[in-house]
Amino acid sequence: MKIRFVLPALAAAAALALTGCVNNAESEGTGGASTDTSGIQADAAAVALLPDDIKDRGTLRIGTDAEYPPNEFKDANGNPTGWGVDLANAVSAKLGLTPEWEILGFDSIIPRIQEGTIDMGSSSFTDTLERQKSVDFVNFLNAGSLWAAAKGATIDPDDACGLTVAVQATTVQDTDELPAKNQACLDAGKPGIEVLRFDGQPEVTQAVVDGRADAFSADLPVTGDAVAKLGDKLETVGDVFDAAPYGFATQKDSKTTKAVQAALQSLIDDGTYLKIMKGAGIESGALTTATINAGEN
Repeated sequence: MKIRFVLPALAAAAALALTGCVNNAESEGTGGASTDTSGIQADAAAVALLPDDIKDRGTLRIGTDAEYPPNEFKDANGNPTGWGVDLANAVSAKLGLTPEWEILGFDSIIPRIQEGTIDMGSSSFTDTLERQKSVDFVNFLNAGSLWAAAKGATIDPDDACGLTVAVQATTVQDTDELPAKNQACLDAGKPGIEVLRFDGQPEVTQAVVDGRADAFSADLPVTGDAVAKLGDKLETVGDVFDAAPYGFATQKDSKTTKAVQAALQSLIDDGTYLKIMKGAGIESGALTTATINAGEN
């Protein structure tokens, strides 16, 4: 997460602004047309790696927060959608399984994986060393954080002392980025950062739009989506920073981890993965190899 990730990520944000065209009334999400995964054939090598209980059940139980457009959000019928959902559905198809989605609070997904009541988490998880203590991550995107503020505001994320910043609770921006920035302010004898925490990204965005917060910090695709939708009210500020991989969360040291990795690699090899990344406008963060626990911070 110490690697700077600026020019490629900003290009992805620009592409996202151009491609985000679907508007869901209930979810307030965008993120391009959904990718059809119905024609994907199971990969025999990936299927062979599955635990017997999952193989016999025939379903992949997936937990998601569905409050983080355009990655994962609810469609007009309340069902999970978004490019992250498309990719997880494609992984399920490669495993010869039917995806069985459950909408959960973000901070309850990892405990549910540990308990074994769901098989995989697909909820824009940043792969961190701390989270790796609890679960494994099958990495599928290089992402980073990006701030947004009211259009015309003079906000500098590197000089945020005294500001009110909105975040989605328990995201890496909430648990890592802003506590570190706040402590740096206090250590320098400056006013601290007031953090407004919300359960969903739409509420985070709204807090900036209505003036309760000076800015928000979120993952690159999420910030890009919000600015693409509300460009008359919001703009990105500063550069993308703290590059880190996204990953599907799976039970620690499990056969499921290896099976999901093999399924994702098969999607990379046959071009389906890149099709989904291009549809979301985030192909500059695409991977060529499905890795496990690549997060280094």
